[in-house]
Amino acid sequence: MAASSARKPHADKSGGSKPGHAPADELIRLYRMMLLIRRFEEKAGQLYGMGRIGGFCHLYIGQEAVVVGVQAALTPKDSVITAYRDHGHMLACGMEPKGVMAELTGRSGGYSRGKGGSMHMFSREKNFYGGHGIVGASVPLGTGLAFAHQYRGDGGLCAAYMGDGAANQGQVYESFNMASLWKLPVLYVIENNRYGMGTSIERASARTDFAGRGHSFGIPGEAVDGMDLLAVRTATLSAVAAIRAGQGPRILEMMTYRYRGHSMSDPAKYRSKEEVDKVRGERDPIEGLKHRLVEQGTSDEARIKDLDGEVRALVNAAAEFAQASPEPDPAELATDILVAA
Repeated sequence: MAASSARKPHADKSGGSKPGHAPADELIRLYRMMLLIRRFEEKAGQLYGMGRIGGFCHLYIGQEAVVVGVQAALTPKDSVITAYRDHGHMLACGMEPKGVMAELTGRSGGYSRGKGGSMHMFSREKNFYGGHGIVGASVPLGTGLAFAHQYRGDGGLCAAYMGDGAANQGQVYESFNMASLWKLPVLYVIENNRYGMGTSIERASARTDFAGRGHSFGIPGEAVDGMDLLAVRTATLSAVAAIRAGQGPRILEMMTYRYRGHSMSDPAKYRSKEEVDKVRGERDPIEGLKHRLVEQGTSDEARIKDLDGEVRALVNAAAEFAQASPEPDPAELATDILVAA
């Protein structure tokens, strides 16, 4: 099914997700972060092709506006958890590109000291709790993190990401029930890129309005244009305000699109090149914000070019660090198994 026929974002009774305004310096910062994620993922794809990255590798190219827009509405006290398409989430949380890339290459300089790889990285310092390979696992775990925020009374919330495929998992609805019952401070973000692996949502889901999946549990939901960073930021700010006010969980369905296959081993023959090119040519989140920045006079082509150069240099340095970092000592296999009481 062509992406152009995708269901349009709708608003719930609390308002809507029309793009809002952000200070010029914040717009530049958010644009740079989206660009960093794009260039990082492109480099990761290159390293995978060279055999420097092993195992599974799921790229986030095309979906950058979702995590950057959501993160713009969060604070350092909030926690984040996601599935296995997670490199962009790590970078948006403030994790260093060199540490993320070193983990991708299985080196000791990585965030999990080379033992987690692409899908299993953590940073307690940045309140990032993975990276999980089991489909849907981020939802009950994220609900538990939200319970911890509530129990401690620290004022934080958990942003728990899942894909459209994970939205059909049974554990998701058990989590919704518990979160609603206890009014837990959790924001469920469904990244609907229209394909669960190689299966379109129309073939896998009896109902494709994922924003409404929490209605039977009393959880408000909203579908948002996930290719528009400001729309994502605005909708998230509204949802987060309700959660912090003690109104319980919220669901945001981000209507987005991935340009690459499900993973690096996926040739993505289940959709046409024309479909991908159409989305990339008309809806690209980075190009869309770039056009807005230039049109509004917030930036110009020269500054945009300089930003791209800065980001490319940062990513190249991360790749060099990763390849120069030593492999883990075999003794590392016996570490990080138990947590001291």
